[in-house]
Amino acid sequence: SQILGFNNYAEYSVDVNMAETPENVYNFLYQVWEPALERAKEERDDMQAIINREGGDFELESWDWWYYAEKVRKEKYDLDEEELKAYFPIDNVRDGVFFVANQLYGLEFIKRDDIPVYHEEVEVFEVKDNDGSHLAVLYIDPHPRPSKRSGAWCGTYRRGSYKDGERIAPVVTMVMNFSRPSGDKPALLSWDETETYFHEFGHALHNFFADGKYDRTSRSVPRDFVELPSQVMENWAGEPEVLKVYARHYETNEPMPDDLIEKLRNAQHFNQGFINTEYTAAAILDMDWHTADHSGDIDVNAFEKASMDRIGLIDEIVPRYRTTNFGHIHGTGYAAGYYVYLWAGVLDADAFYAFKESGDLFNQELAAKFREYVHAKNSLYEGMDAYVRFRGKAPAIDGLLKQRGLD
Repeated sequence: SQILGFNNYAEYSVDVNMAETPENVYNFLYQVWEPALERAKEERDDMQAIINREGGDFELESWDWWYYAEKVRKEKYDLDEEELKAYFPIDNVRDGVFFVANQLYGLEFIKRDDIPVYHEEVEVFEVKDNDGSHLAVLYIDPHPRPSKRSGAWCGTYRRGSYKDGERIAPVVTMVMNFSRPSGDKPALLSWDETETYFHEFGHALHNFFADGKYDRTSRSVPRDFVELPSQVMENWAGEPEVLKVYARHYETNEPMPDDLIEKLRNAQHFNQGFINTEYTAAAILDMDWHTADHSGDIDVNAFEKASMDRIGLIDEIVPRYRTTNFGHIHGTGYAAGYYVYLWAGVLDADAFYAFKESGDLFNQELAAKFREYVHAKNSLYEGMDAYVRFRGKAPAIDGLLKQRGLD
């Protein structure tokens, strides 16, 4: 990094991102850190009150958090995960993401049984654009099996490109690891898995629409921009008018009742102090490692403690990743970049509020601009320039704080 004229690796890494400088990253993270930590302290106090009420003669520790958080969830939100899952059969969720893409962009998805697949559980869809032309092929691989990598991701077997002036349509894959059907029940997704489905489909849309003439201008975007197309899709998943379309009981086909929708929406703020505090602590730890002078021997534990003491992390919460298990920042491309998920959260909340403010969740004029500047032509502009061309202004953090109940 210093050979290239930067003081440290963070300066080198962030220079090509939307944030541009480590100082901007830190300033951004602190805007989330302060309200998240205050909310986390309130959550801690709620759990300590339960311990005291139950006659527990001890102080809450970090390893107690999720056990007592579930008690708080039951008391405050009364949300039964099993009751919720009955409304999310996997095929319904798939049809839900197709519905949103159709309403926003006019896309159609046609099941194709004549295209080869690498496993019998894989489905293939031809994607047609709003003018009826062929846009892409989408593979969906939903379930775990021996030798299959865990997690969920979206990729391409062939990226969209051009050859001799002709467009080469992308072949896109969405891979998940959701439980298979059991007995007479179809595969039922949790709310977290449902959001994951919408998230990965957002990456798929990015791959469908990317339209650069060269590899460098076809879905080649800054690290802190790449999660915007995916995370913004999660917002539609929980909107009542969208839930009424796809969230239907696997036995009766009845839509999710209003009282359950209300519980689901209220529960979106559950444990957000903890979630945002543990994440932001890890992002700050990442930045501290990559902005520090590491000449000489380093005591990793002492470095971590000094980093967390500086920002006032409470003992009941530890960073999401300790340094020696922080895989994101060791060889996977997220060194000085773990902040990007939260940065994209600001972008996706701000972008979705554009639709909410318009009074139309499926505002096709806004969708066309989002497709043009965020999906299709993103690499022709600097990341922030592309976003401003869509939104008309720089993103504000207010939407994220409101969305997560930290305002």
